Amino acid sequence: MVRIKERYLLVNIIYPPDPVRAAKENLPQSVLQRQPTVERLTPQALLKGIKTEVASLFGDYGSGALATNLSVKYLSLATSTFILRCSRAHYQMVWSALTFMDHVPVNDGRQCIFRVTRVSGTIRKAEEEAIRQAKKLILAAKEEAGDAKSLFSNALEPQEQISLDIGDDSSDEDMLDADG
Repeated sequence: MVRIKERYLLVNIIYPPDPVRAAKENLPQSVLQRQPTVERLTPQALLKGIKTEVASLFGDYGSGALATNLSVKYLSLATSTFILRCSRAHYQMVWSALTFMDHVPVNDGRQCIFRVTRVSGTIRKAEEEAIRQAKKLILAAKEEAGDAKSLFSNALEPQEQISLDIGDDSSDEDMLDADG
C-alpha cells in the first residue's frame, strides 16, 4: 500500500505597521508587524480564501487539485500563524496562492502579507519551527524594548573598561609570510 505524501506549510501573517499606532504606543517594530489577527478569521474562512485564490490563478485544474486534500491543521490568532496541510504534488500551487493574497479573507479584512516560512514533510517539524519563531520574536521584542530603556540607564552607569593586548611583537610582514 502506498502512503499519501503530504506537505505542511507554516505561514505567518504580517501586517504593515500603522504609523499612528506606532507613535502612540511606542511598540517595537517586530511587534507592530506581527499583530494579532481578527477574531472573525476561522479555518473555514481561511480555506475558502485560499481556494478562491487558487481558482483565480489556476482555474479548474487548481480547484480540482486542492478540492479534497487542503486543510488547516493549526491556527493561532494571537501569533498570526497557521499550518496548512496539502498534497506534496500541489504545495507550490498553495504557496503561490498565498503569495498573491493581499488581505485577510474575511469581510473588511485588513491588508497583510502571507509569508510561508517553512515547508515540511511532517507536522512535527512545522510545529517546532513555529515554536522557535515565537521564541525568537519574544526575545527580539524584549531586546528592542530593553534597548530603549537601557539607552537612558547606560548613560547614568559607568562604562566598562576595554583592554587591548599591545604586547604582540609580530609585525604585519611576519603575518604575510606565515600566510604564504
